[in-house]
Amino acid sequence: MQILDKDLNQKAWAGGVIEPANEFGLTQLPVISGQIPQGLRGTLYRNGPARLERGGIRAGHWFDGDGAILAVNFTDAGASAVYRYVQTTGYQEESTAGKYLYGNYGMTAPGPVWNQWRKPVKNAANTSVLALPDKLLALWEGGKPYALDLQTLETCGEDDLSGLTDGLPYSAHCKQDPQTKEIFNFGVSTGLNSKLNVYKSDSTGKIVRKAAFPIDGLPLLHDFVLAGQYLIFFISPVRLNMFPVLLGTGNYSDSMKWQPELGTQILVVDRDTLSLVSRGETEPWYQWHFANGYVNSSGAAIVDIARYEDFQTNQYLKEVATGKTQTPAKSSLSRVIFNPQTAKVTAIEQILDRHCEFPNVPAQYVGQASRYTYMSSFRQGTNISQEILNTIARFDHKTDTFTEAYPGENRYPSEPIPVDNWVLTVVYDGNSHSSEVWVYDSDRLDEEPVCKLQLPSVIPHSFHGTWHSA
Repeated sequence: MQILDKDLNQKAWAGGVIEPANEFGLTQLPVISGQIPQGLRGTLYRNGPARLERGGIRAGHWFDGDGAILAVNFTDAGASAVYRYVQTTGYQEESTAGKYLYGNYGMTAPGPVWNQWRKPVKNAANTSVLALPDKLLALWEGGKPYALDLQTLETCGEDDLSGLTDGLPYSAHCKQDPQTKEIFNFGVSTGLNSKLNVYKSDSTGKIVRKAAFPIDGLPLLHDFVLAGQYLIFFISPVRLNMFPVLLGTGNYSDSMKWQPELGTQILVVDRDTLSLVSRGETEPWYQWHFANGYVNSSGAAIVDIARYEDFQTNQYLKEVATGKTQTPAKSSLSRVIFNPQTAKVTAIEQILDRHCEFPNVPAQYVGQASRYTYMSSFRQGTNISQEILNTIARFDHKTDTFTEAYPGENRYPSEPIPVDNWVLTVVYDGNSHSSEVWVYDSDRLDEEPVCKLQLPSVIPHSFHGTWHSA
């Protein structure tokens, strides 16, 4: 943890990180420019760390911030929004105390050493969202999801989805099949022998099948891929040294070690039976996120990733929480081709030599071939050690065309969410210290947005979002 300080030399993006967010109730949004498209009806939900400071103490890592959900509703009457912190147990306790009580990914619990065992990790509910028919789930890495009301964002409490017993965690990156509406996810159980828990749910989120597979060491596994009939896991060579964490002398983030000699482990699981199809190994890299996966006509699995050559990205993300970065961490959109029956890799290719994060495809193409991949990126010439993501883009796999939307100097767009013919993003404007919702024509990303909406207060840089149709 670090004492909170003011630095007049901080970059413009820091204004969207440093100050704790202010909630607001349902508010009609003024249209700044353009008009709301007639066919855009539904709700954009976004989740991210909105409070990285308590009692003058700054959180140790960007991942430690308390989660807050933004809901932007598009109706015939216009656009409205509501913004609420997820009322987790830890958030409520720390709000009452006015100080940090728990440890987290990048910080140890304050106070005597036994606090490391009593309150080791707070469920921050800050990473992603899953919109179900009757509730919204705020997702995190190491615990149960929190359920919220779809309209008011009132927190209902932890949800075990009828299957998360005995402390089973539910990760932030579930995948939903666009045809069957089945939902797949995973969670890693730590201990002397780590386990990869895999879950299959129906369209309501209820877990209907689960399986567990032993994995080596204590890896950092953030995302996976649905590709046709397979669930695919790439386990990068990052392993947790548990001793500093157990002794209370170190946090999880600083105890994660890059061990390239281990290579990247591959696990392929059958989506129907959740049985193991194959295990394999390939060269080392790190990825937070996958863009998509599918099986081609030859039966090969095609997986697109935002690939880093090492684990420097973790240090960069730790620095973001301070409002000042210095570590370069470049990724690229890359493709892995392999035989899912044997997990033998036949090719690894770089698709695009541009920094790529938060890659995704339109929801209707998850698990299938998609012509387009959307992503966040950096404008050419940006010093990536000093800035955060400042463009969104679309890559056309058919024409090899990269089309970029650059909001302008000191403006920072969130992860792009493709919806039908549009792309939605929340932009933090460091010039005016304000936040806006921008709607682009997906075929004209390099032109002005078709609509800009003013939000009532600053929305701190968020991680992931989803669209829920009306």
